[in-house]
Amino acid sequence: MDTKFIHLHTHSHYSLLDGLSKIDEMVALAKKYDMPALGLTDHGNMHGAIEFYKTCKKNGIKPIIGLEAYVTPGSRHDKRAGIDTTRFHLTLLAKNNTGYKNLIKLVTYSYLEGYYYKPRVDKELLRKYSEGIVCLSGCFGGELSRALRAGNTEEAERVMVEHQDIYGKENYFLEVMHHPGVPGIEEVKRGIIALSRKHNVPLVATQDSHYLSHEDSRAHETLLAIQTNTNLQNGDRFSMSSDDYSFIDTKKAFEYFEEIPEAVENTQQVADMCDIELELGTWVFPDLKIPEGTTYDSELKRQTLEGIKRRGLGQTKEVMDRIEYEFDIIKAKGYSPYFLVVADLLKFAREQGILTTVRGSVAGSITTYLLGITNIDPLEYKLPFERFLNPERPSAPDIDMDYADNRRDEVIEYAKQKYGEDKVAQIGTFGTMLARGAVRDVARALGHPYGVGDRIARLIPMGSQGFAMTIDRALKETPELKDMYKKEAETKEILDLAKRLEGCVRHVSVHAAGVVISPTPLTDFVPLQLDPRGGKVITQYDMHAVEDAGLLKFDFLGIRNLAILENAVRLVKELEGTHIDIEHIPFDDVKTFEMLARGETMGLFQLNGAGMTRYLKDLRPSTIHDINAMVALYRPGPMENIPHYISRKHGKE
Repeated sequence: MDTKFIHLHTHSHYSLLDGLSKIDEMVALAKKYDMPALGLTDHGNMHGAIEFYKTCKKNGIKPIIGLEAYVTPGSRHDKRAGIDTTRFHLTLLAKNNTGYKNLIKLVTYSYLEGYYYKPRVDKELLRKYSEGIVCLSGCFGGELSRALRAGNTEEAERVMVEHQDIYGKENYFLEVMHHPGVPGIEEVKRGIIALSRKHNVPLVATQDSHYLSHEDSRAHETLLAIQTNTNLQNGDRFSMSSDDYSFIDTKKAFEYFEEIPEAVENTQQVADMCDIELELGTWVFPDLKIPEGTTYDSELKRQTLEGIKRRGLGQTKEVMDRIEYEFDIIKAKGYSPYFLVVADLLKFAREQGILTTVRGSVAGSITTYLLGITNIDPLEYKLPFERFLNPERPSAPDIDMDYADNRRDEVIEYAKQKYGEDKVAQIGTFGTMLARGAVRDVARALGHPYGVGDRIARLIPMGSQGFAMTIDRALKETPELKDMYKKEAETKEILDLAKRLEGCVRHVSVHAAGVVISPTPLTDFVPLQLDPRGGKVITQYDMHAVEDAGLLKFDFLGIRNLAILENAVRLVKELEGTHIDIEHIPFDDVKTFEMLARGETMGLFQLNGAGMTRYLKDLRPSTIHDINAMVALYRPGPMENIPHYISRKHGKE
């Protein structure tokens, strides 16, 4: 059998609490089945598009990026109560890079303009962004299928003609599925085949896969029960248990569609039509305006040299050699605009009296010191530039900008005003079902009292720094849990189902710090949506996919300690008439070191907490270098050296 069935209608776990398939597992199965291509059509979003694209490419499979859109019969702007009782599903696949960008725009406007219970598009949007898209008529919930379910062949023909008018006859296929357990679907299938024969419109077979193997059906039903906040005992719940929605192979596809083998063969035709090539990992920078006739490199050099006098440094050989060394690397990497943008953001914050600081390896750069990004002279403290940036580093520079948390939004708003509302957004992130939460969710969905799931979940240890706890690991590490798993059928069922759900995306939220700033509208690079809990515009891609798509992540961290300091400075000014410039406090203040030696560390960033306080009391720090060393040592691994460091400080070793 030379012809391969290509899945063109699949749902990953990014079809939130509806799809069970992890992308890497799905691609691996497609490779096992020797499928040359694979489509991804998550419900109303493109969350997984970049991960899917990269995983397919890595495995030698052609990625077909798509979307199962929610189409409202009226206007996407109409959100009156009860207006949208009917939403139609429509399967859209990117034929080329233009189609991929049009899918991004479609899904963005479905959220920003059309959201009403679901992200909705209307026919106006479909027409506007139709170029480069292959359209399949949709599943059992599609507009064409619903007309056939109602026995209205005339309406079905009208829908078909409308779709062809939007996408072109050459880009339109009648989608046919095999789910005989679903009431009415066989009649719809016969109606679609009749339409195909009558109007010579090609059929294409799809499976509407929501999970990988038939054995995953119960786990998927459990996932649906979690989504709808019900349990498996509820006979009225939303269910897909009447049929198989697994990831079938080519042999099974030809069995399912034995009377219309051309529908299976046409999956290859559609796959051949779709060909996108994304340029990943090539960054673009915000459109920062600089004086006419200059370049970002020359402007960075000018501002850096101006900083020498401002910082009170002389143009010594050491200073100038370090500037030239860093500049050569920054210029070769093409990062000059990034440094200028960060400097501008921090300059604005300081001008507005917003307390801010920058931490991390960037302190090793004299360029950032002279630009006003950092406030530590790396030459004085012998800090290496290479830890921050070097010629071999493949990733982009990463400057963490800390702002007083009560004023962080002011800086984001400044960025929007400077670069444009449509060019700035916070980065989305995904909350996944972790071991403990998955156990509790599954137990509830199975109809057990809360205490049953809680009893099991409490035996799962918390994850440690760097990696999350998994159920499999918990079973190895916790003898009591392992014993319950072996002896209690109830516990075994809960844990086995939870293992299948573990790691699935549960919800979308906002990255704590990440912001993207684009030179052109963000929808040229990433799809957008609204934060489900706050109404902010966020990216549908997470921080890794955002950078793959070409946008650098700017970290705007809201730090409570800075807000406390800002308030303290204000109160001292009001009550004592003294202005404290925290950027120029002395590093050799004896009283400060005496306080630390007494253990008075409450509220001190990175120096509070029982463990650190105990070590500080033993150390009795007397210079800033002692504090530097303690902060560096107080982390997993180096901690065992702290007693030795303290002993050497006091001449005992």
